[in-house]
This record gives sequence, structure tokens and C-alpha cells, in this order.
Amino acid sequence: MNLVGDTAAWLADPAHWTGPGSIPQRLAEHVGLSAIALLVAVVIALPAGLAIGHTRRGSALAANLANIGRAIPSLAVIGIVLPFTAAIDPQLGFKVYPTLVAMVILAIPPILVNAEAGIAGIDTELVESARGMGMREGQVLRRVEIPIALPVILTGVRSGATQIVATMTLGAIFAGGGLGRFLVEGIAQRDGDAMAWSGVVLVAALALATEGTFALAQRATTSPGLRHSWGPVTRPSSSAGSLST
Repeated sequence: MNLVGDTAAWLADPAHWTGPGSIPQRLAEHVGLSAIALLVAVVIALPAGLAIGHTRRGSALAANLANIGRAIPSLAVIGIVLPFTAAIDPQLGFKVYPTLVAMVILAIPPILVNAEAGIAGIDTELVESARGMGMREGQVLRRVEIPIALPVILTGVRSGATQIVATMTLGAIFAGGGLGRFLVEGIAQRDGDAMAWSGVVLVAALALATEGTFALAQRATTSPGLRHSWGPVTRPSSSAGSLST
């Protein structure tokens, strides 16, 4: 059989879908670790990006930090962090924490930059109109800026999520879980090409599914119903002098 047939046969084998180390288990590990890394990255990067975009201060620093984050290879981050985390926790500090740190650093730049750019790109006249209505800064951000910039913000989260899913396989090199185990174990085994390529197919399919899910979420944020539910987001007419819904 050729490689394609061997890979299809490996994926179709019922033995690979049950028990320890099965496809569902590795998939759950991969999704779980990716979700944790994305959540941490969002908690760190999103508030910072929103604040920078809203105040228009610190954008140059944010761009420089994002560029540095992009320039650092994830495998290098894992290698740098591993001795410290392993000293704290010999088990998870070797298998899990270094990869999570690397994935968080990988996802922060697109989330931070897109959040800042989305908020900063909003027409200042619209923002000033909201302030003229008596809205506080927090209300302006929540009711005007975030709803308008939401598609751009989600673009950053989408990019970060896809990068995390595709790169999380590196953790398997350090005995971590996830779909990367199939690549590492397949390469380590003699005649394990089918397992390794099955891992590639599964990671690619999960990355595409992640990309598609966030693309649908972005499309949903452009619907008039959702924008209306966030509050007034339309530029006021000169005669009305106020925001309309």
C-alpha cells in the first residue's frame, strides 16, 4: 500500500479510537491545552490592546513587543522555560508548563495588535459623540468601540488560536500530550510513517476546524442584530447630535 492508503487505514482502524493513547484522548488533550493557552493569552493581551487603542498611548511599545514575540521561536521558548518549570514541578513542569508558556507567547502578538488596531481605527468623531452624550470612558469602550472593532479583535484571536493548535505539537517532543504524540511516536517507530502522517492529518484538520469556527464567529459579529444588542454603534447625524441604534 502507498502512504496515503496506509494513513487512511491507520485512521480507520477501530483500535486507534479506543483506550489509552487513542485518537479521541489525544484530541481532547490537544484541544484542552490549546484552550488553556488561548484563554491565558486573551486575558493578558486583550485588555492591554483595548486600553492602548482607547487611549492612543503606548502603540509603538505594543508593536515592538509584538514583533519581539513573533521573532522568538516557540521551541526556543520551551527550552528556556523548561529548566525553571521543571525545578518547580518535575512532572507538569517538564511535560506541560513550558509548552503552555510558549503557546501563550505565540498567541499574544496577534491578539494584542488586532485589539489595539481595531479600537484605534474607529472614527474619532463617533467616539467624541459618545462622550458628548455623557458616556464615561468605560461605557464608550464597551458600548461603542468594542462592538465596532469586534470583527477585527476576533481576527487576532482567530489567528492566535490557529497558531496555537498548529504549534502545540511541539509539546510532544518533551513527552507532552496532544496529537503531536502521534508524530513523535510514529517517527520513533520503525515503519511508523502511517502513524506520523495520521498525526499530521489530524492536526491539520483541527487547525482548519479552528479557523472555520472563528471565521463563523466573525461573520456573526457583523450581523445587525448583534451590533444592535451591544448598544448604539452608528454614527449620529449632524441634526440629531446623538448616537442612534
